[in-house]
Amino acid sequence: MSNTRRLSGRNIAALAADGFEKVELVVPLRALQLAGANVDIVSLRRGRIRGVNLHMPASRVGVDKLVTEADPDAYDGLLLPGGFINPDLLRQSAAARDFVRAFDHSGKPIVTLCHGPWVLASAGLLKGRTLTSWPGIRDDLVNAGATWLDREVVRDRNLVTSRGPQDMRAFLPAMLDIFAEPTSQQQTVPDHDGSDPSLDKPLGWAMAALRWSPKPSATALTSVVAAALTPPLRRHLSIRA
Repeated sequence: MSNTRRLSGRNIAALAADGFEKVELVVPLRALQLAGANVDIVSLRRGRIRGVNLHMPASRVGVDKLVTEADPDAYDGLLLPGGFINPDLLRQSAAARDFVRAFDHSGKPIVTLCHGPWVLASAGLLKGRTLTSWPGIRDDLVNAGATWLDREVVRDRNLVTSRGPQDMRAFLPAMLDIFAEPTSQQQTVPDHDGSDPSLDKPLGWAMAALRWSPKPSATALTSVVAAALTPPLRRHLSIRA
């Protein structure tokens, strides 16, 4: 099978609600489709859910299935985008928490970034796990029992996490790698002496970006995907000591 279509026949669920960070859903979605995967947008309501670009409203995406109707057994993996609002809504839904738990209990891959791990915390899945996230929710994840690392990508068994859009070039190859593997091929991170410390101040680029009204075009989003999937960027992304 061509490496560019190595996810042909794989079915992926993208669990998202209103307030998803647009780049964190649209760019991975396009990368999965280019790799041959079938992707369903699973959500809390029917219709079209609204994305955001940081704090600004963005375009909508259509929902394929309600989370109360979607069968986790029908999917090979789960994508959880971030954004401030999206994971906050999902973590309050018992059906969404159950949906996420089903993937983890089956050992199926879960990939998430930014604030997405909030949902994993509320689903009770982080005790003893090692991951990364948007730095602002580091304490939430540590308090949920996780070890938090300030890395662009962290792989812990069936879980791949990333800090946010700034790490998309590393996140996309790691996502495709884990979705392409048999479930039995699980990798772990080496032991670490506790979590990395909290940041001393918010990320400068994020603070500056909040002064803008970003509206990335479809061309810009496609360029991010293309850049992230170029061969020089492909590498083994499991964290090493």
